[in-house]
Order: sequence, then structure tokens, then C-alpha cells
Amino acid sequence: MTSTSTPPGLARFNALEEDAASTALHEACASTAWVRRLLAARPYATAEDLYTTSDAAMAELTAEDLAEAMAGHPPIGRPKPGDPTSAREQAGMAGAAEDLKAEMLELNLAYQEKFGHVFLICATGRTGEQMRDAVKERIGNSPEQERETVRTELGKINRIRLARLVEEDA
Repeated sequence: MTSTSTPPGLARFNALEEDAASTALHEACASTAWVRRLLAARPYATAEDLYTTSDAAMAELTAEDLAEAMAGHPPIGRPKPGDPTSAREQAGMAGAAEDLKAEMLELNLAYQEKFGHVFLICATGRTGEQMRDAVKERIGNSPEQERETVRTELGKINRIRLARLVEEDA
């Protein structure tokens, strides 16, 4: 295998039928506009090309597109039952003390009341305390500031999920 060949996971993704590729991308991000943009740019020569396209698509999402993307994410501390992705990403809250979980629930509700959507953060590798501190800090943001913070956090999540998609072995 030469260094210029497409990695096997990315080659598999490029070769997927459009419906299967769309489904795989929707599992990474619930935004239809984002999925359409990434599908339209296939095939990808490198994973970095895929990530760059993802970043560009994230930058172009409207407020409605962001809302659609956020709707695919469960609240921090309450991963979707039976969803290994949200459970893995939120592992930092899984072993948290009950008082921290209770505090996070209250903060999630206050945040959702203020902004109209779940608190979204790239939780991978973060502790429960770090997530709590982030929501406490971000709840003071203006809606415009928070929308851009959410856009950045979604971009990070999408990159992690895309990496898992294209780096998996057969």
C-alpha cells in the first residue's frame, strides 16, 4: 500500500450507495444540509478532505440547520438508552457523583430554558466537572455567542464521529 492510496475505511465510505452513506452521515450529524454537502463532495481522497468539507459545511449552517443538528444530541448526563455513541462520548458523566449529576440536570434545564436547546459540548475526554463548569460559563453567553460556540462544538463532535466512521476496520 502506498502513502497516496485512500485509507480502507474512507474507501468503504466513498463506495457506499448514497442511501447508506446518507444514513452513516446522519449518525454523525443530524443536519440534513450538512449531510447533503458531504455527500455531494464524495469521493474523498483523504480523511482530511472529508474533515475540511465537514468544517466548511458547519460554517454555512443556518440557525435552523444548527437546531436540526442539536436535536440529534441528548442532554449531557442522559445519553440515549441503547446508543453506544452518546454513552461513549459522555463517559465523563457516567461515573460522576450523584450530586454532580443532579447539578448537571438543573444546569441543563436552565440552559435549555434560556437558549431553547440542549447544552451541547464536545464531551469526549471531558470530566463531569469540566462539563458542569462549561455550562456554568456558557449560560452567561448571548444567544448569538452561544450559537457560534455550539457551531464550534458540533464541528469537533462531527470530526470525532467522522474519524470513527472512516478509520474503522471492515
